[in-house]
Amino acid sequence: MGNFHPTIKHHHDFDADRDAKKLHKACKGMGTDEKAIIEILANRSSDQRQEIQRKFKTMYGKDLDHVLKGELTGNFEKTALALLDRPCEFDAKELRKAMKGAGTNESLLIQILCTRANQQIRNIKESYKRLFDRDLESDLKSETSGYFRKILISLLQANRDEGLSIDENLAGQDARRLYDAGESRWGTEESEFNVILATRNYMQLRATFKAYEILHGKNIEDAIKKETSGNLKKAYLTIVQCTKDCQAYFAKKLYKALKGGGTDEDALIRVLVSRAEIDLETIKQKYEELYKKSLVDAIKSDTSGDFCKLLLALLH
Repeated sequence: MGNFHPTIKHHHDFDADRDAKKLHKACKGMGTDEKAIIEILANRSSDQRQEIQRKFKTMYGKDLDHVLKGELTGNFEKTALALLDRPCEFDAKELRKAMKGAGTNESLLIQILCTRANQQIRNIKESYKRLFDRDLESDLKSETSGYFRKILISLLQANRDEGLSIDENLAGQDARRLYDAGESRWGTEESEFNVILATRNYMQLRATFKAYEILHGKNIEDAIKKETSGNLKKAYLTIVQCTKDCQAYFAKKLYKALKGGGTDEDALIRVLVSRAEIDLETIKQKYEELYKKSLVDAIKSDTSGDFCKLLLALLH
């Protein structure tokens, strides 16, 4: 899917011992050295942070996340702890949060399950089981229903073709199947949509959406908006947006989190932490392209203190 640039790469001159000592010192004595904590967490890859945590526990006999919990507060603490999780663990925790207690946060389920690649989904399922001793699929089944449940369960199977080849014939056939399943008759047979949206590779889907526009003179988003509603519509549109331009999808999420009255800090943390090692640099460029202002400036004007500093450090 093009060249994506992360903002966090493997730190070259990495020394887990030295980092563990620095973090220990940062949390010891009077006052916390937030600058040192930011410097380390934002400039190491997820694997390196895992290694630092193992070293820290070996050297000091306590968990780094517990130590940080005792020292930090608010959104700064939330972000720091999110960075200590492996990405799949962070996603698993977010999914659990979305389904726990009264009411389900469907938007959060969509944002994670409709945008992750096969391997990420497999890792999330495994982490979910390990962290909560629960089965993600069973939880999803009991928290969702109807066609919306079907698309999430389809995606959870992580059976998307990950090749890059395009079969033009198949694209034409799929475009026709989507049309026949959707607009051309009342009441839609969404399972056609599910199979195509959950199993074809992204390049293939792009070709299918193009063929759809040529055949029917309107884009697939309009058809989805006309034929579906609620969470199902959101899920389908998310898959389409991610297929067409995943970085633009996340740039829009950031814009929404920063716009208007009050900032959605959780959404901000989620996108920056989960994309830092994938394509955050590209998302930054997209943001500027779409909104004619830099993401860094937007974050500066909407957040403050150490939370702001840590987010900016993630963005480099």
